[in-house]
Amino acid sequence: MTSVQHSTYNPVTRNTEGEKFKKSRLKSIDALRGFDMFWIMGIGSAIFQIAEIQKTPFWSALALQFEHPYWNGFTFWDLIFPLFMFLSGLSSPFSVNNQLKKGRSKQQILWKVVKRGMILVLLGIIYNAQGLVLKPLDEYRYASVLGKIGLSYIFANIIYLYAKPKGQIIWYWALLIGYWLLLKFTSAPGYPMGDLTEPGNFMSYFDRNVLPGKLSRGIHDTVGLLCTVTGVATTLLGVITGDFLRKHPMKPSKKAQWFAIAGAGLILLALVWNIDFPINKNLWSSSFTVLTGGISLLLFALFYFIIDVKGYDKWTFFFRVIGMNSIFIYISPVFISYSYTANKLFGSIGALFGVYEAPVMRLFAVVVAWLVLYFLYKKNVFLKI
Repeated sequence: MTSVQHSTYNPVTRNTEGEKFKKSRLKSIDALRGFDMFWIMGIGSAIFQIAEIQKTPFWSALALQFEHPYWNGFTFWDLIFPLFMFLSGLSSPFSVNNQLKKGRSKQQILWKVVKRGMILVLLGIIYNAQGLVLKPLDEYRYASVLGKIGLSYIFANIIYLYAKPKGQIIWYWALLIGYWLLLKFTSAPGYPMGDLTEPGNFMSYFDRNVLPGKLSRGIHDTVGLLCTVTGVATTLLGVITGDFLRKHPMKPSKKAQWFAIAGAGLILLALVWNIDFPINKNLWSSSFTVLTGGISLLLFALFYFIIDVKGYDKWTFFFRVIGMNSIFIYISPVFISYSYTANKLFGSIGALFGVYEAPVMRLFAVVVAWLVLYFLYKKNVFLKI
């Protein structure tokens, strides 16, 4: 599939409309999104369990890539979240322009964008509470992964709707540089200016005083409110990429080449910026934003070139089934126990693996989750916000 068309869709799309939905999507976006979500379906847990059994340098080093550094640093696990945000931004130009072609005004599209973003914020609170649990308001954790995605999606799309392409690029760098300068020339009371420790940085101090309810670490939240500034930049980079992909007359193979060059350039810039502003997911530092943006661009360039330019797409089916229902697979474990079903269906097989029973059963749970997604795919049911 060499077309660069990308569909818009309702929260649940099915039947003949769903069939059109599947045929019109840019396969590389869904495949990369599915590849991204695949790792959080239980693969990381299985690798940890194997590492605990093997206790070898290889498995220990691999397991470290599936957990976040406590503060500064970077692992593969740190890429999952920003890659998803980048891809959500990459899809936006196709969706927005399809709506404009249907005669919707920018105000109508803006309202839809805000509604989608706020639904994600609400779902994030429900996810943190592990279901629809009623408790005192000050006992909820309001900052969340989905909430950060939702707010970043709103502001990145506002910039896309009302700023020209050059203006979008200016906004991207202004957000990154502005956030860097903000943290460089501020701190929590009692700490030196520019302090970037967990208790001393201004972002954590801001969240402690502004965010209601609980923070994930008491004095700091790993997806706090203030670092939404650079979260918007993460999503906006996807928007800029998607807009270039959608309307630039350059040959698709050349586009993939320039995405790769831009990605490599951002990675180099991040490594230099790291000297003054450390790569830190907890702060969503500007260097972290640029690094993950660069890696995201490189990955998308690779997937786009192989799948949509060269047409080698049959291998992507497994990942596309996941990517087309990414919100569902993220939030569904709150309400569905895939491990329970796996134990009922495959428990006797897992027992045959002895000490490896736990990681094997974790992989069976991934299989069960994928089969649920495949069932929804065959029924043309796609949960989207």
